[in-house]
Amino acid sequence: MSRMRDWVLLAGSSNPALAAKISGHLGRPLGRVEIRRFSDGEIFVEIGENVRGRAVYLIQSTCAPANETMMELLIMMDALKRASAKEINLVMPYYGYARQDRKVAPRTPISAKLTADLLTVAGATRVVSVDLHAGQIQGFFNIPFDNLFAMPVVQRYLEESVLPGIRAAGRELVVVSPDAGGVERARALAKRLDATVAMIDKRRTAPNVAKAMNIVGDVSGKSAIILDDMIDTAGTLTEAANAVLDHGAVQVFATATHGVLSGPAIERIQASRIEKVIVTDTIPLSPAGAACPKVVQLSVDQLLAEAIQRIHHYDSVSSLFR
Repeated sequence: MSRMRDWVLLAGSSNPALAAKISGHLGRPLGRVEIRRFSDGEIFVEIGENVRGRAVYLIQSTCAPANETMMELLIMMDALKRASAKEINLVMPYYGYARQDRKVAPRTPISAKLTADLLTVAGATRVVSVDLHAGQIQGFFNIPFDNLFAMPVVQRYLEESVLPGIRAAGRELVVVSPDAGGVERARALAKRLDATVAMIDKRRTAPNVAKAMNIVGDVSGKSAIILDDMIDTAGTLTEAANAVLDHGAVQVFATATHGVLSGPAIERIQASRIEKVIVTDTIPLSPAGAACPKVVQLSVDQLLAEAIQRIHHYDSVSSLFR
């Protein structure tokens, strides 16, 4: 089999800026896609490229409005499948519905599994995502799934823009996980930054509401970096920052791959004692988010472009993180 397949790069409407950057890194123009909405909200898609027998790389984050971007993605895949695309490789920087990865109460859905079924039935032959909320979601698919990690992008920014000031002040660094589930992630970053690890013991009283209860680990006199996979309404984040500072930390930064930043998130961040909140462009920032001086957005364009290139040429993707 030839290792140089014919291919086309397409994008939905959820994150055009990131798609354009990926296109630039690959030196491959985005193919033409017409997306229209009827007056009742129905979505219509027409692919303006010949995809017969070609490998398609389709870029779409299923971010807000999540139901629209998901339906748009499904319809695009149906159009590609009916146009005889040989492969449909989904590049989903942000995998929506990932937080619903298990039953949390009787008579509740596992929407992450439902989403996986919908994507597969619609025609996906491979999925590429970044920092899944729950790694086990990969097991919901019976097709190849590449879960990429944004940590190298975040680490580079911290080393260049945050750590020099901390080191100059003679302070130690501690990486804080906002919950028990994120300790492994925090430990991995702490190892790269030669830092210690702490964890926040919290109780969640309702969806998007969390109450930080205790700190496991030493944060006193240190600069803290709170690490999470996503920031939604920023309620958990601001509670975590207050807990860390109340236990003696000198300053707090926060970083997460996915800046959902919905509802009162920007107001909470702006009013908080957090110095910087670092996110990536898996989800585009709202105008308020882009205007917030505390929010820094990094790009995962090179990471995704390199992954696409390696997948297309049958090279190793895991070696990106060695």
